[in-house]
Amino acid sequence: METVNPPARSEDTRAVYERHAESYDAKRSRALHEARWLRHFAAALPEGGRVLDVGCGGGLPIAGWLIGEKFRLTGADFSEKLLALARSRWPDGDWRLADMRGFDLPDRFDGIVGWNSFFHLTPDEQRDCLPRLARHLNPGGVLMVTVGPQAGEVTGTVEGESVYHASLSVAEYATILEAIGMRLTAFVAEDPTCGDHSVLMARKDDDAAAATGVAG
Repeated sequence: METVNPPARSEDTRAVYERHAESYDAKRSRALHEARWLRHFAAALPEGGRVLDVGCGGGLPIAGWLIGEKFRLTGADFSEKLLALARSRWPDGDWRLADMRGFDLPDRFDGIVGWNSFFHLTPDEQRDCLPRLARHLNPGGVLMVTVGPQAGEVTGTVEGESVYHASLSVAEYATILEAIGMRLTAFVAEDPTCGDHSVLMARKDDDAAAATGVAG
């Protein structure tokens, strides 16, 4: 990732999504180019397992796919307006206002997905967040997040306003994960089958049989 100086502050990201919740949600692709990764994620989970979608937004398409696959979904987001959209679609769903930078839920999950959300955190916030995510996973639980292809900070846009993105190197992610009792199981940089997203998967506990590598 090429460094952009100065990057938009990550603290501003919530305000941008609040201002543009409806238009962002309306333009969010429903084509589900994420399906290949979602299938790998789902295959590593127990049938009907509990899944936390951090940065769930309005629930489409990721949360909706997981609900359709009969997982017990909890959606968390720091945007009240986006959560309101999710609640309008699934009134009986478990939707929680929470910020990845400090959330502490009483629940534990079989899987956690942070698609197009985790990478809004600064490098230091990501280093702090990964142990928090691990604590919310059951033994053998699976984590899937989108990151960058390499270490760096960049800006993107939401409805013409700048939003911050950052990534650690894959080597640093692997080192942090190992230190918190997790193992990197898959990483693809700028996957052309997935809208050029860079995707990382990891599994709690060191279980060689649990590898879910996707590359190749």
